[in-house]
Parts: sequence; structure tokens; C-alpha cells
Amino acid sequence: MDQPSPRLTVSRLVALLKETIEDNFVEVLVEGEVSNFAAPGSGHWYFSLKDKDAQLRSVMFRPRNRLLRFVPENGMQVVCSGRVSVYPQRGELQLVVDRLEPIGAGGLQAAFEQLKARLESEGLFAPERKRPLPAHPQTVGIVTSATGAAIHDILNVLRRRVAGLQILLRPVRVQGDAAAAEIAEAIADLNREGSAQVLIVGRGGGSLEDLWAFNEEVVARAIFGSAIPVIAGVGHETDVSIADFVADLRAPTPSAAAELVAKSRLELEGHLDHLVLRLAGQMQGRIRFWRERVAGLRGRLRSPVQDLARWRQRREDLSRRMVRAMTALQKDRSSRLSGAVARLDTLSPLRTLARGYAIALAEKDGRAVIDSRQLAPGDRLQLRFARGKVRARVEEIEP
Repeated sequence: MDQPSPRLTVSRLVALLKETIEDNFVEVLVEGEVSNFAAPGSGHWYFSLKDKDAQLRSVMFRPRNRLLRFVPENGMQVVCSGRVSVYPQRGELQLVVDRLEPIGAGGLQAAFEQLKARLESEGLFAPERKRPLPAHPQTVGIVTSATGAAIHDILNVLRRRVAGLQILLRPVRVQGDAAAAEIAEAIADLNREGSAQVLIVGRGGGSLEDLWAFNEEVVARAIFGSAIPVIAGVGHETDVSIADFVADLRAPTPSAAAELVAKSRLELEGHLDHLVLRLAGQMQGRIRFWRERVAGLRGRLRSPVQDLARWRQRREDLSRRMVRAMTALQKDRSSRLSGAVARLDTLSPLRTLARGYAIALAEKDGRAVIDSRQLAPGDRLQLRFARGKVRARVEEIEP
């Protein structure tokens, strides 16, 4: 007779299953699609891996997932490395994930795309917030490694193309886990110092891992918050970083970033040279014009002595003409006076008296007597001759 199987408690059965599964599935690689992803406040990630026929509950604890540079999303195809276990409280089979990689794109690339999309949605890449470079920077701040090739390239370009430019180097690590924080702190330091008019932030070329510090959110936020315009020059021409999208201007290389700064200043100097040449040409033209004008005026200018002599001659001429006119007028007036005197003398009563005539004046009223009827016998008369006069009395009147 068969012996009955020993009775097991649920806990004991789950423990035996857990032990059996964990002993036989110590490390597995599982490919599937992420679904039902959750990231509660504990920091652990909970999700399901599924394909068209089945699904498996999965967990990735915080100490492991904090090493990832991206966050899984629902629908993402991934390969998980881990161990299979049983969750005793529910008796559920689960995959405890130690490592996770997206299929088709590396983890860094996925992290890059995630951060890019999020920052773009927040407006950190908006073209309207980007500022133009200063027209003539006097001081340039540089955030890069003090020992790398980038700083030598930048300095060579600036020294060759621009004279008298002050350079502030804020050395940082540009690679490694602590690099992003140093870069962000350096940008903030140069903003606090405040003397730079433009910042160059960058490094030379390398792999995506080497350049990753410039893809960190802390660097993007520091560039976005900078009050000083920022030029990003990270890697080679084909390399693109989050810093490039946030910066006010992207340069394909650190050397190109320096050329952009020098170009701004050289353009100003060239414009000033052009203005100086135009001003000089206009001034020379004005000088020639006024020189010709002065020469013309000098040719028409007469000496005051000549003017005085001319006016003196004119005065003497007028004086002679006035004397001649006065003499002629005097002669004319004298001649006319002589004629009038002659005519007056001819008409004078004295001339008549000189021919033997006399004038009889009534003594009573002194009027000349021209009619005998004006008199009566006894009237007294005054008779005036050419020389002298007498008194008489009327004795008889003959009509």
C-alpha cells in the first residue's frame, strides 16, 4: 500500500520552489518587451517582460537600476540579465534583473534620446531663447580640461586671430562619473565671476562614453541657466551632445568654437577698418573741396589798400564833378540874375523918372495920382523926381 505524500504548508512549498528555481536559474538572459513599468518612491523598478505568448514579472532593485543612464519605457524591446526567483508573499515567479540593455540601441543612446526629448519638451532647446554672440568680446571663459588637446587648439586659434583678448580657463575633468558635476559647477563659477562675455564649453573627440559628461542633465541645466552666452564645442563634427542643443551656438569642434569667437571680433575690426577708410575718403574729398573753394576766394580777394585807393580816386572825381557842377550852377544863376536885374531895371519907375517924368502922390493917403479928378483945389501933393521930391498945392484943376 502506497504511503501518502507528506503534507506541505504553502510557505514550505513556495520555499522549495524558490530554492529549486534559484539553484537552477542562477543567471539567465531574457529578451522581451517592457510593459506595466512602475517606479515608486522606493526607487525600485517593477515591470513585466512579455512576448506574444507569455509574460514574466520582473524587478530591478535600486542599487542596480541607479547604474543605468536611461529609464525603460513601455513597449521598449530589451535584454535583461539576472536570476529567476519566487516572490514568497504571492508565490509568483519573477525575474530579478541585474543588467538591462535596449535592443537596437545601446543604453547610452537610449538615455540620450530620453533626456533630449524631455529637455526639448521643457523648452531648453527653443531657438527663440538662444542669444547672439557679443560683437566684440574682451574676455572669453573656457570650460575644458587643462591638459587636453582642446585647450591647446582653442588658445592657438585665439592667439593667432585676435590680439589683446583676455582668457579665463576654468579647468575641469571632461570624462568620468564626476565630470558632469565639475562642468556644471565651472559654468556657474564663471557666471559668478562675471567678467567673461562669452563661454566656450567643450572637449576633444572620443566615444559616446567618453563624451557622456556633456549629455548629462546637470550640464544642460547649467548651460540653460547661464547668463553668459555659451558656445558648445564637443568632440568632432559628427558628434552631437545634449550640450550642443542647449547652448546658444554649436561649434563642430573646440577649434571651431574659438574661430566663432574670433570671427565675431574680426568682423567688428574689419567693419571698423571699412568705416575708417570711408571716413578718410570722405574727409579727403571735403578737404579738396574746401581747398579749391579757398583758392577761388583767394583769387577774388582784393587788398584793402587797393579798395582805399579806388574809393579815394572816386571821392576826388566826385569832388571835381561837384565843383564843376557848382561853378556851372553859379554861372547860370548869375546870368539869370543879371537878366532879371536888367529886366527889372527896364521896368523900374526910377528909369522913367530919369527920362524927365515925376510921380504925384496925394499927401492925404500917399496914393499915386493918375486922374485929376482924384484932387480938389487946395489938396497938397508930393512930387517925386528922379532925384529928390517937393511938396505942392493944387491951385486949379483942368479936367
